[in-house]
Amino acid sequence: MPALSSRIARTELAATFAMAARARALKAAGKDIISLSLGEPDFPTPPHVIEAAYEAAKRGETKYPPLSGTAALKEAVREKYRRDQKLNFAPENILITNGGKQAIFNIVMAVTTEGAGDEVIIPAPAWAGYEQTVNFAGATPIFAPCHAAENFVLQPEALEAAITPRTKLLILNYPNNPTGAAITAPALEALAAVMRRHPDIWVLSDDIYEKLLFDGRHYVTLAAVAPDLADRTITLTGVSKTYAMTGWRIGFLAGPQNIMQAAALVQATATSGVSTIGQAAALAALTGPQDFLAARAAAYQARRDIVLAALEAIPNLRCHRPEGAFYVFPDISACLGLATPAGRTLRTDTDFAAALLEEAHVAVVQGSAFAAPNFVRLSTATSEFTLREACDRIRRFCGSLR
Repeated sequence: MPALSSRIARTELAATFAMAARARALKAAGKDIISLSLGEPDFPTPPHVIEAAYEAAKRGETKYPPLSGTAALKEAVREKYRRDQKLNFAPENILITNGGKQAIFNIVMAVTTEGAGDEVIIPAPAWAGYEQTVNFAGATPIFAPCHAAENFVLQPEALEAAITPRTKLLILNYPNNPTGAAITAPALEALAAVMRRHPDIWVLSDDIYEKLLFDGRHYVTLAAVAPDLADRTITLTGVSKTYAMTGWRIGFLAGPQNIMQAAALVQATATSGVSTIGQAAALAALTGPQDFLAARAAAYQARRDIVLAALEAIPNLRCHRPEGAFYVFPDISACLGLATPAGRTLRTDTDFAAALLEEAHVAVVQGSAFAAPNFVRLSTATSEFTLREACDRIRRFCGSLR
């Protein structure tokens, strides 16, 4: 039998998808499963966005799209950055991608070389997709630890310690998946000070949760805080989380023209341009009403508060207070070494997540999938009623451990 590429052997299905699939299988078998595994908004795509896509299709906007994106959507993205961060990008500094995931893939493939020993710094805990993409590209992920005592924000000392002559890229993600940590302008400036000492490293700022911030916090990004680093800073956003458009697959990259051209070449090789109908929908999202976004962020904040209050009342759990996104990331260390009523000893966070699903019928994702053993991630992107029931099941489960 012909051999497969070595990159396939080093690529695994994300734990979030694996857990969601296991939860679906148990549900199909008749189990009453509550799944808090996927990071997907439960709100609907706004009706005016769907209508815009329908009208675009009726107008015949169904042909091959421009590789870098339609002129109208690129202009709307430019205006979005001007409005949100007072950043000014020319059209050639914008690339529309097939979701945020392809945006990350484009950049990693554009700046790393397989077999060259290239390294990519990923602050951890971190979304598993970063590590998977870096591994797929044949580079090496280097995790810079971020601690709960520091609100899971990357510290300049940890960044400096992670940098080597082989470092090609730093990936930042705030608000963060899985911790919900947000970052301040002074904290970004401290990281920028480190990067100024290392002029050959690119920075990708993944701001996909930019609008989901709590307690009066405001979105800040490196390109605005440190404009002197503009020649090597790439900013990533999209419509998936903000506008509940995960299935539409529309992401945005903004940055220096040379890296945008390189990322576009990667995209041309992999997928070519982005769905014209999806781009019409994204255009409507960016240029249409924005007032509902604050209400949705407030709903996520209320859900966070419900889950935090419930989990903090469980003696064996410790919770960091998320400042954005829609996740809670409790430390389950005190549960490890204990046994479930079914006689299963919980030696790892993976054991905890598996037992919670099979014995308490709640699906969460183990922290080791996010380079953070001894934690689990819960998505709060579901109804308050469902979250209360899920937390009650978790309480009973933790209380039953011996």
